[in-house]
Amino acid sequence: MIVKYIKGGKSMGRKQGKKCEKLLFVAVSILILSFVITGCKNSAKKSDPVVLTLWHVYGGQVDSPLNKIIDRFNDTYGKEEGIYVQVTSVSNTNTIHEAVLAAGKNEPGAAELPDIFVSYPKTVLSLPDSSILVDYKKYFTEDELAKYFPEFIEEGMIGDKLLVFPVAKSTEIMFVNKTLFDRFAAETGADEKELSTWEGLFKMAKQYTEWTDAKTPDIKNDGKNFFVHDYHFNYFQVGCESLGEKFFVDNDTKGSLTFGPQFKRAWFPYADAAISGGIWLREGYATEPLRTGGAIVSMASSASVLYYEDVVTYENNVSEPIEVAAHPAPIFEGGEKLVMQRGAGFCITKSTEEKEKAAADFIKWLTEPENNVEFVTKTGYMPVTKDAFKILPEYVKKLESSKYRSLYEAIDKTQAEYRFYTAPKLANYLDLEMRFEKNVRLELSRAKQEYEAALKKKKEGGKLSETEKQQEKENYIEEAYNNLVNIMK
Repeated sequence: MIVKYIKGGKSMGRKQGKKCEKLLFVAVSILILSFVITGCKNSAKKSDPVVLTLWHVYGGQVDSPLNKIIDRFNDTYGKEEGIYVQVTSVSNTNTIHEAVLAAGKNEPGAAELPDIFVSYPKTVLSLPDSSILVDYKKYFTEDELAKYFPEFIEEGMIGDKLLVFPVAKSTEIMFVNKTLFDRFAAETGADEKELSTWEGLFKMAKQYTEWTDAKTPDIKNDGKNFFVHDYHFNYFQVGCESLGEKFFVDNDTKGSLTFGPQFKRAWFPYADAAISGGIWLREGYATEPLRTGGAIVSMASSASVLYYEDVVTYENNVSEPIEVAAHPAPIFEGGEKLVMQRGAGFCITKSTEEKEKAAADFIKWLTEPENNVEFVTKTGYMPVTKDAFKILPEYVKKLESSKYRSLYEAIDKTQAEYRFYTAPKLANYLDLEMRFEKNVRLELSRAKQEYEAALKKKKEGGKLSETEKQQEKENYIEEAYNNLVNIMK
């Protein structure tokens, strides 16, 4: 067969044609080989991905909103890029905090740190050596970081390094068992609007305890708690700051507390309501008494919505459905609208550059607006980028749960009207918080018991007026305050 090649309108000879055939064959062979090599590389990437281990706190091991989103990542972007995220622990922040510190200190029997783990800055500050963590600035450009809220980024800065990256942020929200509150209001005239100030809330707390006590006239002093705060430390810290007083002594790395006049202003109504029986003083999270009817109003992380059930089960095992409503945090009369910024972030453990980059890529994917909003609206958190906040309202409209819709209405109002407060980064912050929490509970519980015993003894000698009762109570409030000051100093 004679093949003719046309070039410039002229035919080429047999010899030239065969030479071109050889060149064409070589070119096609190279092209096919490049496809094969590329295919092999892609195949290798998919069949042998970079596996990342992860510890987090979002939900339970079996039914976690984050786990479901990670599954989607593994099936889509992760599969394309050769990254596989494996969740090896779902716990709470306290448990992970202890596990991280144990691993960081190389304690016997401690688990090895995963590639990614949830952490608060206070945990990182407690590590003996934070250099085991990746500085996110290595894998995020300035333009990429500019997409995030600057206060969220700043919270994760330890020195000049970005070690804790925001993926979801929470704030403190007031949750109300509206079903039980409405019964209380129907008989007493209590107005839910009074819960917008601490003064109104604590006054109502005492009223609720008296109302529930009167329900069982044959059983004395069995009034119910009205209010529970997840963190007494946050109440006083934000309260003082909102009233223009520093909670911590300036430039004191040990985190000494000022105990100024505004602290005492915040202390008195809180202690008064607690000694009167209106405040839950036991240990544990604020969700617990709301689930059992032990209290009907709580201050807790917005993320607590995951654990507030639509059913209350009383001590006698009787259950009933309830409606849970959310409101912005109360403020002091005349004080600033200030609220605690909460929510842990992700840390990456130093390993190989391949693993570190893969971990950073996963976090970039998780904080893309659509992915981030899908995640946070299932867990009670706020998104971390400006673009995500813009599309948040549309997602909220689609939420089926009235509890979640109420929560995000409260978050939207908080975002618009309040200023977020971030706790200082003190190396001993966690120790301060734990000591404060423990001793506030102990001192107020002791004062309550001693006050009730003193009343009982004095009543044996005759009836006490309300003024005498209040004076007696104030003596115990003052004593508990002085004890707390001495303990913390």
